[in-house]
Amino acid sequence: MTYYIGIDAGGSNCRARLVDADGRVIGQGRAGAANAGIGIEALYATLMATAGQAIDEAGLSEVERATIRAGMGIAGITRMGMRAALEARDFGFASVAFATDAQIANLGAHGGQDGAILIIGTGSAAKLRIDGEDFTIGGYGFPISDEGSAAALGLSAMRHALRALDGRTRKTPLSAAVTEQFEHDTARAIAWMDQATPRDYGMFAPLVMDYAEANDPIARSIVEQAASHIERFIETIFERGVARCTLVGGLAPRMSPWLRARTVARLSAPLGDTLDGALRLAGYSGAA
Repeated sequence: MTYYIGIDAGGSNCRARLVDADGRVIGQGRAGAANAGIGIEALYATLMATAGQAIDEAGLSEVERATIRAGMGIAGITRMGMRAALEARDFGFASVAFATDAQIANLGAHGGQDGAILIIGTGSAAKLRIDGEDFTIGGYGFPISDEGSAAALGLSAMRHALRALDGRTRKTPLSAAVTEQFEHDTARAIAWMDQATPRDYGMFAPLVMDYAEANDPIARSIVEQAASHIERFIETIFERGVARCTLVGGLAPRMSPWLRARTVARLSAPLGDTLDGALRLAGYSGAA
């Protein structure tokens, strides 16, 4: 019997799903961050540990392990030399296929067929698959890109809050809530910004959404601008000839109500998740 394991290795955690030839889930695993940024040694160790959990749960023997076909979607695998370094490692499986985490998300969302996903999370980017080829729109890095994302919402909120502090714009409940994090002290805010990452800025996104939904005028304008960027993303995706597009990512559910009804009507529900996509990458054709 052949077994299949799908692994989703991202910036926050690493997950594995092991299935038999009939698609029955027989083992799962979970570990911490497993993106390329942690280095090849740590990444390899995390991938092996996560896969090992699933294999142990399934109770597979060493002989059975050697029949496993693996599909791994790894954040940052496009970094120089990372794919080659992974391909040189021995995972003890019959085969291993690598892709980005976004590629497996797209495969999962459309059942392995052509389609696109628009990821709205800490960052933003569109991943398209057309005639079996993969393309990307956006995703050039914060703050140049990542339009409509959580990080972009946070950056806009910080800009407004600082302008409100020095009197260039009027204060609103949103600006007060943001500057309260820094005891309404500009110097403290600047010190924070000197070290802030996109994830740090993204932490303000729920606050922006809360105040936008409560009709704070600045928060509404920030969210409406983000929605316009998301709308343009979606328009571009369909202009490229993709038949299906799915909105994914942590911010997607809260942003969807801010999109025009005609835009939402063009979107499709996902047919599966990232691990389904990883299993398809591995060669399993029956993942949901």
